[in-house]
Amino acid sequence: MAGSQGKLLHLPALEITQGPNRRLYTFAVDGKQVPSFAAVSRVRRDSEQQLHGYQRPEVLAHVAAIRRYVESDDNPLLPNAIVVAFDDRVRFVPADAGTDAPSYVRLGTLVVPVSDDWEDADKPGFIVDGQQRCAAIRNADVAAFPICVTAFITADQADHRSQFILVNSTKPLPKGLIHELLPAASGPLPNQLRVRQLPATVLERLNFDQRSPLRHMIQTPTNPTGVIKDNSMLRMLENSISDGVLYRFRGSENTLPNIGLMVTVLSDFWTAAREVFGEDAWGKPPRKSRLMHGAGIISMGYLMDAIADTNGSGEEVPDTQGFATGLKTIKDYCRWTEGTWDLGDGIPRRWNDVQNTPRDIQRITDFLVSTYYGKQGKRHDRSSRLF
Repeated sequence: MAGSQGKLLHLPALEITQGPNRRLYTFAVDGKQVPSFAAVSRVRRDSEQQLHGYQRPEVLAHVAAIRRYVESDDNPLLPNAIVVAFDDRVRFVPADAGTDAPSYVRLGTLVVPVSDDWEDADKPGFIVDGQQRCAAIRNADVAAFPICVTAFITADQADHRSQFILVNSTKPLPKGLIHELLPAASGPLPNQLRVRQLPATVLERLNFDQRSPLRHMIQTPTNPTGVIKDNSMLRMLENSISDGVLYRFRGSENTLPNIGLMVTVLSDFWTAAREVFGEDAWGKPPRKSRLMHGAGIISMGYLMDAIADTNGSGEEVPDTQGFATGLKTIKDYCRWTEGTWDLGDGIPRRWNDVQNTPRDIQRITDFLVSTYYGKQGKRHDRSSRLF
């Protein structure tokens, strides 16, 4: 360790007794100051293959997303505390008695040594949880950003490692739950979630609006009995919003998306699908109807775009009758619940052999769209990949 003793930080803190020999400390500190007393213990092996440290490399995209949030939001909030393991150079000085706090809580001051001369290994603290947030605040172009810290004191690195595993062993949030929460989320979101917010909002309307033909048919955490997987419906919506008929209503930098018109178009199309293919194929689990299967939902979305494409541009979109007229031209070629698909490639496929794979979705989509365009006297360019 470097010889410099440095200076001492005096941080107002609460000491909370948990187990017989376990004490937690919670305090607030400017996130810019964290690197002065805590480092990241990178997992690595030495020349004798002995394990050291426990932390993963920084996830640069995650760090950048948090940094953008801290820098760009008018009212940023990082509510979760970072977790720091201190060695026994850190001490807690209790305040004078006489407060009304419970017996397991003491007010006081945490005294933390810091020095500008220290290398990471010399610092008294290691970050057990929150390294991405600390890195983002460290790099952010802000003067200060106070954060909450939860800390414990131990000289045993095995204890650090155990706490790291415990903190990070909980399962990530299910994607379905995230998708269901997105429509009501506000403020900046990571890019991969931001692009899903509009499709998730449209999906929510389709699943819960009284007049939607798909009402309560899409499986989500709050609607577990739905027969259509939410991911399949989201992919169908994303494809159309990106390149299909729904693109016309997605808005621009200066205008909001017209979600009402999107829902109207989708309701008209799926109402037509219910009428044309009938109750045998409608509302059944995917094992009984491939129309409700991922391959059916996604390929039908491309067919919806093709029918709209041949019926005008702008806001001139077919109504239920118009979509039904288009669907009837391909109805006799579809095998959603029985029989064998003749996809024109010399490889017959039984109806229930169609899988929710990019290859099968591509083949069914090419077949449906090509057949439809053929019936309209138009040519579909199969060379344009859909995936």
